[in-house]
Amino acid sequence: MQLTPAQRLELVSAFLKTQSTLALSTSGDAGAPCVAPLFYLPGDNLEIYWFSSPRSGHGRNLKRDPAAALAVYGHTERWEEIRGCQMRGAVETITGRRRRAVASAYVERFRLGALFQAAMLRSRLYMFRPRWVRYIDNSRGFGFKFEIDL
Repeated sequence: MQLTPAQRLELVSAFLKTQSTLALSTSGDAGAPCVAPLFYLPGDNLEIYWFSSPRSGHGRNLKRDPAAALAVYGHTERWEEIRGCQMRGAVETITGRRRRAVASAYVERFRLGALFQAAMLRSRLYMFRPRWVRYIDNSRGFGFKFEIDL
């Protein structure tokens, strides 16, 4: 089955809305790879938002180098059900009115209590903007995948 570019974007966007956790890869000291699992909120144009401490390993890495990669995938025990996406792009911090809007949606999506909301106040809001995406979905047939350059 051949998908149009718009259908591909919609498929990835719809998938991202079904998941809640990503694996973020950043470059540590001397280029050492670092991976961190994080809750995320998907945006309207494949951008991804999360809250994290600027003092975390990935926070320090992103300050030094905003390039990042991430993976989002659904848990499964069967190869026929493997679905997910890999992305490469850049990360920036979000402030002001946009931060408040994303924070509100984040709290609602994850039903966060007062303790976590207080932690969010001490955290930065990061936004990942993908430049490249690979989507894999074995439920459509073994090895079904496509790539998108943005």
